[in-house]
Amino acid sequence: MQRGEDVVVDEHLRELAARLQGPARLKSDLLTEARHGLLDAVEAYRESGVPPTEAQRRAVVEFGSPAQLLPSWQAELAVGALRGLSLRMLAVAGLGMAAGDLTWRGASWSDGPRPPAGYLLLSNSVDWIWLSTLLLSTAGLLVVWASARAPRPGLALAQRAVGAGLTGLLALAMLTGCALFSWSLNLWEAALRWPPMIVGAVLVGGAYFSLTRAARGWLLTVTR
Repeated sequence: MQRGEDVVVDEHLRELAARLQGPARLKSDLLTEARHGLLDAVEAYRESGVPPTEAQRRAVVEFGSPAQLLPSWQAELAVGALRGLSLRMLAVAGLGMAAGDLTWRGASWSDGPRPPAGYLLLSNSVDWIWLSTLLLSTAGLLVVWASARAPRPGLALAQRAVGAGLTGLLALAMLTGCALFSWSLNLWEAALRWPPMIVGAVLVGGAYFSLTRAARGWLLTVTR
C-alpha cells in the first residue's frame, strides 16, 4: 500500500501525536508501532474484499479512539520522562559530589581565614541537597523498573512523588548553588580568575540547563 493512500490512518496518527507529550524518541516509537499495526489491519480488511477507505476506517475504529488510547500512552511517556530525569539527576549529582572540591584545590585562598559560619552552613546544605538528589534519583529508577514489570496505581503515585521531589530538589540546588558561587566570589575576588572555578561554573551551568529541560519534560507529561 502506498503512503499516499493511508489518509485516514495518517490523520488518526497525527491527532494522537498532537495530543501526546513526552520524550521524542519514545513517542516516535509508539507512533511507528501503531502505524505498523494499523496498516496490517487495513491490509487484512482489504484482502477480505473491503474497499481501501472503508478498510482504513474499520482499522482505526478497531484500534481505538484518542480518548481510549491517550491515558495509557501518556502514562508510558511519563515513565520514560521520569527515567530520563532520574538518570540525568543521578549522573550530575554523582559527578558533582565527586568532583565538587576539585575547583578549590590549590587555590591561593584555600589556606586563608575560615569562612563565615553562614557560608559553611550554605556549603553543607548544597552537599546535603545533592546527596538527597542522588538517593531520590536511585529511588526513581527503581520505581521505573517496578512500573515496567507490573504497573499498579500505587506505582503511578510513586512516580509523581519522585518526579515532583526531583524537580523541587533541582530548584533548591540551583538556588543554593548560585548563592554559594556568588558568596564565594564576594569572599575571594581571586576566585573569578581561578581556572578550575571558571570551568566548574560553565559545566554546572550546562548541567542545570540539561536538568531543567528534563524536569520540564517530565512536568509536561503529567500535566497533559
